[in-house]
Amino acid sequence: MTRRTGSPDSGKILVTGGAGFIGSHYVRTLLAGGYEGHERTEVTVLDKLTYAGNRDNLPAEHPRLTFVRGDVCDLRLLLDLFPGHDSVVHFAAESHVDRSLVSAAEFVTTNVSGTQSVMEAALRSGIRRVVHISTDEVYGAIEKGSWTEESPLLPNSPYAAAKAASDLMVRSYWRSHGLDVSITRCSNNYGPYQHPEKLIPRFLTNLLEGETVPLYGAGTNVREWLHVDDHCRAVQLVLAHGRAGEIYNVGGGSERTNRGITELLLELTGSDWSSVVHVPDRKGHDVRYSLDDSKIRDELGYAPRVSFEAGVAATVAWYQDNPGWWKAVKHAQEGLR
Repeated sequence: MTRRTGSPDSGKILVTGGAGFIGSHYVRTLLAGGYEGHERTEVTVLDKLTYAGNRDNLPAEHPRLTFVRGDVCDLRLLLDLFPGHDSVVHFAAESHVDRSLVSAAEFVTTNVSGTQSVMEAALRSGIRRVVHISTDEVYGAIEKGSWTEESPLLPNSPYAAAKAASDLMVRSYWRSHGLDVSITRCSNNYGPYQHPEKLIPRFLTNLLEGETVPLYGAGTNVREWLHVDDHCRAVQLVLAHGRAGEIYNVGGGSERTNRGITELLLELTGSDWSSVVHVPDRKGHDVRYSLDDSKIRDELGYAPRVSFEAGVAATVAWYQDNPGWWKAVKHAQEGLR
């Protein structure tokens, strides 16, 4: 095993999708000196600013931040932008399962074609290091045990299928061209600045506004939860020390049913079960996700630091303290209220 000891990413990093929930947390932490050895790193954010991207997620006037509004599918733009950067962290993706069930084409375009454009631009521009951010949903569903990086890809939604295809595209650029790229696959993220279409912020903001929350089926679906800060630390470890061509699962170690999540949010907001409305289950709703992340723990020394209980409590407090941010995001489009 070859472990990276240098810092090929220390000079200038380009982050795709850096105005979204996870990407912006990574960028804010990087600019705040949260990753050792990167106190002077310059950061370029490329983001299309779809409904899920928000300039308010980033420190607009930071002297080490350059923001470019653009599409990862625009290869000409990427070829102009990539030269001079040491590494690329590719977060940009369409990521909401429900949306993919009614509009799959844009998921294929952004997640597959966009990723191919990013890999091609990185190859042509001589980028030294790339990390591609993926998801545990590419594995499908698992009743018992946990997925390893060797588990088969059996996606069950158009979103998951598009991410699985993007992972294979990334692998092909490593295998065919020798591109120095690694893939991370994370469990469900939560934390501040998450778009209110996702489960925790949707339920939380509904409760804060005195509205009901829609619980799919009996709420027995199980997910493993990971605080966004732990996820981004893992991404940085993989960027600095991960092996080319390798996949790293990033788990949170906290499995909860959707019903359990609902009960916790009711408790933290002082609400009761009368606020819950059971709705028909989602098409192809995966019963359970669970990651075996022993590889990144053993190779790179990763371990989550934020306990689920403390992380959710802090997340609730953030949304309570920042209604201006989430109300503007939540009510920007019809159907999110």
